[in-house]
Amino acid sequence: MPYQTTVGSQTYRFADLKTLLAKASPARSGDALAGLAADSYEERMAAKIALADVPLKRFLDEALIPYEADEVTRLIIDRHDAAAFAPISHLTVGDFRDWLLLDSTDSATLSAAARGITPEMAAAVSKLMRNQDLILAAKKCRVVTRFRNTIGLPGHLSVRLQPNHPTDDVRGIAASMLDGLLYGAGDAVVGINPASDSQATLVQLWRMMDELRQRFDTPLQSCVLTHVTSQIQAIEAGAPIDLVFQSIAGTQKANESFGIDLALLREAHEAALSLGRGTLGDNVMYFETGQGSALSAGGHHGVDQQTCEARAYAVAREFRPLLTNTVVGFIGPEYLYDGKQIIRAGLEDHFCAKLLGVPMGCDVCYTNHAEADQDDMDNLLTLLGAAGITFIMGIPGADDIMLNYQSTSFHDALYLRSTLGLKRAPEFDAWLAKMAITEASGQLRPIGRGHDLLRTF
Repeated sequence: MPYQTTVGSQTYRFADLKTLLAKASPARSGDALAGLAADSYEERMAAKIALADVPLKRFLDEALIPYEADEVTRLIIDRHDAAAFAPISHLTVGDFRDWLLLDSTDSATLSAAARGITPEMAAAVSKLMRNQDLILAAKKCRVVTRFRNTIGLPGHLSVRLQPNHPTDDVRGIAASMLDGLLYGAGDAVVGINPASDSQATLVQLWRMMDELRQRFDTPLQSCVLTHVTSQIQAIEAGAPIDLVFQSIAGTQKANESFGIDLALLREAHEAALSLGRGTLGDNVMYFETGQGSALSAGGHHGVDQQTCEARAYAVAREFRPLLTNTVVGFIGPEYLYDGKQIIRAGLEDHFCAKLLGVPMGCDVCYTNHAEADQDDMDNLLTLLGAAGITFIMGIPGADDIMLNYQSTSFHDALYLRSTLGLKRAPEFDAWLAKMAITEASGQLRPIGRGHDLLRTF
């Protein structure tokens, strides 16, 4: 179905909904690389005007990627909750934006509507929103998850402690882990990106983290970010696995490039649930996403990268994860060229995921060949904090020495919590106080050499 609008004396025509969404997207290098971006600011604005008049119902009738050709499309359509959609089913995309920003559209209202909103609807409305709109609407979306602690409560910010090491040295990883704990980081997850795929090495990492957790009775969860098949094998072998991790994307073809499909994720989910290791809840999955992954895999089907990214959140939502995050600037300047594009993408990803009911964090990051720097990351970090981000990364010095990219540090988390008055997960906060790491106020205490954690070595 063609779409068109007239601006002044110029009439702009868009062949289908897929084209309209791509042309309405804020400028980014990935869409230009794919040949999908608007040719001018005028065409982009015309596309936004036309998109604003599209009924939300249209997204249920016009699949961007054919139902019969893509299992993610089938998941989106088959899982759509018509009852949850009913209160907003009469709206256009432009009306939907206005509804999201109403004071009367509160957290409970958004939670009730989440299962009725498709990723394409979320992506479409985000294209009409300014950054402040994305922040305001996302802040109203509440997604609370539990494993050994409670994540996503209002006024809280969790941190993934990321103690990577270029040779998977267990003592080096443990030292970074203890360093993060002494800075009050780790309530989201202690998650290691391993350099090796050796099963013996991976099991050693799982056991080390679990031994430290048990020794100090720490209410946290751990994860080794290796391929999901390795984690299933480790579960079968009796490894102490808390969360199962996998990178995911928004199309079947892109997921196939990761070596996964929905059936494999279901198998992993069931395997993790069978362990029964959670003490407060059974949210056992951890997913990572990022704009540009479908395009880099040749699996975007002509869909713009932000809409492909939103579709990944339907995959995440299916498995009730404890955590999901966008590794927003990691894929490089071919997809998000500079700090401005990275900031916009981070706000879009967070908004779309939260709107769909996904517990969303962000790896506020960039690669060294992008036109971005730490000031850009400070800006995005602060904006996401204002938007109610679920969790961020905590990396020693903000410099990942294994993956070779720039992210956020333990100190960045302290800054954000102090500036915005954000708390840690309540169970983790209580543990920090019990361990004399924090004062009753939540502020860090000076740590002497005799502290129990430091005596671990």
